[in-house]
Amino acid sequence: MMINGVLKSVFVIMVAALGAAGCGTAPRNASTVSLEALFTVTGASDRSVVRAITRARDCPEIAWADGARSTMQIRAQPATIPLRGDSAQSDAKPAVFDVLTCEADWVTGATSATVAGQAVPAPRKDIRRIVLIADTGCRMKASENAFQACNDKVLWPFADVARSAAALKPDLVVHIGDIHYRESPCPAGNKDCAGSPWGYGFDAWQADLFKPAEPLLAVAPWVFVRGNHESCFRAGQGWFRFIDAAPLLVERTCDSTAQDVIADFSEPYAVSAGHGNQFIIFDSSKSSGKSYAVTDPAYRNYVAQMQKVATLADAAQHSFFLSHHPLLAFAPGKKNAEAKAGGSQGLQSAFASVNPQRLFPDKVSVLMHGHIHLFEAISFATAHPASLVLGNSGSANEGRAPERIATGTEAFPGALVDDYIARSEYGFATLDKVDDGDASHWKLTEYDTQGKAVIRCDIRDSKSRCRTLSEAALLK
Repeated sequence: MMINGVLKSVFVIMVAALGAAGCGTAPRNASTVSLEALFTVTGASDRSVVRAITRARDCPEIAWADGARSTMQIRAQPATIPLRGDSAQSDAKPAVFDVLTCEADWVTGATSATVAGQAVPAPRKDIRRIVLIADTGCRMKASENAFQACNDKVLWPFADVARSAAALKPDLVVHIGDIHYRESPCPAGNKDCAGSPWGYGFDAWQADLFKPAEPLLAVAPWVFVRGNHESCFRAGQGWFRFIDAAPLLVERTCDSTAQDVIADFSEPYAVSAGHGNQFIIFDSSKSSGKSYAVTDPAYRNYVAQMQKVATLADAAQHSFFLSHHPLLAFAPGKKNAEAKAGGSQGLQSAFASVNPQRLFPDKVSVLMHGHIHLFEAISFATAHPASLVLGNSGSANEGRAPERIATGTEAFPGALVDDYIARSEYGFATLDKVDDGDASHWKLTEYDTQGKAVIRCDIRDSKSRCRTLSEAALLK
């Protein structure tokens, strides 16, 4: 018995040695490595980061165009995070992240890369076409008895939106917030959402983003703007594990409510949009719909951040300001196609203390938002920047868009509407560079879910002029 035990031990050691040498198991950079998601995120100072999500034990290798290889670094280990105690839904459960999140900085000068045999979208120096989406997830929210038909691609069309947008071959994709919506379990007997994962763990993130968006994640790097659905008491843990462009820090995980004062107020940053333009990314995820008292810590945070926005804006000829919550917009009223003010009063109160009339620095030319589930483009007779709402990319619509806003209507005291167009149906938009000699000149096109262009806007010098394509044809 003793001899057999020794022989058995030697055999185990030999098998382990062969496995470590690569003879018994596939290397972690082989095409057999299973990836749940692979994409490129662009963040502050144009730092691009490759993200890979896998169920493997180790991070895979990334192979660069010049033949160099390196092992991706661990961003977040698999974990089950206990309930925070302040979850948005009373039926919340611990967040199960049964995947390994890996990342690698994009090597300067590299033209391409692969992970596990899959091509990774490379950052583009010449950005000419940008896809714009927002509010994409499938709403499952018990507190509002709101359960979207996640199993119906017409009633939840984000997969079609992603496929159609990918076919346009953008150089960059910008998601303006509210990615995760599956917060509550589908009610028994509801066939429209039956079988859907729910909660704040990876399975719900996979269903709401990584699976339906796969073709769009594969064609271009993404810039992500944080929405209220990604605030700490909702899906903030997944936001920081998977999406946020900055390095993952303990105080920026949303795992502890004690750190929310930091984690819910990410610092603004800029991303180049090419040709003298930049995007300024602003985290409005925890903003209030009501005006702030000047003693409110959130007020002080947003005031300080808007002062930083002014400094960022000075670095480019023109800036697009991106926050999930609009400041100059209209929303559906109680009656069909009736309008009501749609700007965030909390942000307005803070921003006005820094820029009392315009709300934004002079070099901010265009605003881009989500939150209101429709498409809207507003230009002002006053000096305010043009305002775009792009929240119609998948999540349940919330009423009909106002059909008409009378010229001279105020979106905010002193902000007088000059040109307005809106669309209630699902879709997405592209932003295309028009004139390299004019940094402010862009063409915005709104598409339906199948990629048919329906609205076109000419954007220049803080103004937009929009027409439906049928109207544009009549004007030629």
